[in-house]
Amino acid sequence: MTDIKRCAWCSNDPLYQKYHDEEWGVPSYDARHLFEKLLLEGFQAGLSWILVLKRRENFRKALYNFDVEKLASMPDSKIDELMQDSSLIRNRAKFNSVRENAKAWLALDNPVEYFWSFVGGKPVINNYEQHSDIPTQNELSLKMSKELKKKGFKFVGPTICYSYLQAVGMLNDHTIDCHRHPDHAKR
Repeated sequence: MTDIKRCAWCSNDPLYQKYHDEEWGVPSYDARHLFEKLLLEGFQAGLSWILVLKRRENFRKALYNFDVEKLASMPDSKIDELMQDSSLIRNRAKFNSVRENAKAWLALDNPVEYFWSFVGGKPVINNYEQHSDIPTQNELSLKMSKELKKKGFKFVGPTICYSYLQAVGMLNDHTIDCHRHPDHAKR
């Protein structure tokens, strides 16, 4: 039996492998999922994705399953409560950004269409040979970051935007030797 070839960033952690194989880079057009990923990418800032991934279910419970309307009206007392929860990443600025991002999301006419417009409505298929070839940001993520900030979004710097584009399948950055690259290259 041969080992499955995955992107170099994916460790042997079964949770990470499941995420890589079933979610990362899969084009998502689901508004709730796109919003969840935007918030979680913001929580990743300065940290590792596996840390966020291991706490994702806790975030779902604590943040109303990423219900954008509930989060837009989240009171300061809820943020104070969240800051006491050791099962989360406790950062007041990031929790405040959850509320601001929910408000900005709700102000968009069609958030799914808006976010997908950055890539012309369909995934960009990259053909990187190795992980070191993949940038942490590019012109697209810089543009997205600037536009999102103008609309009131927080924790959406160009590196976070690039990670987001990868995670929700707007960019296929599976390396060409990864078993998932051919699947996404067909889209």
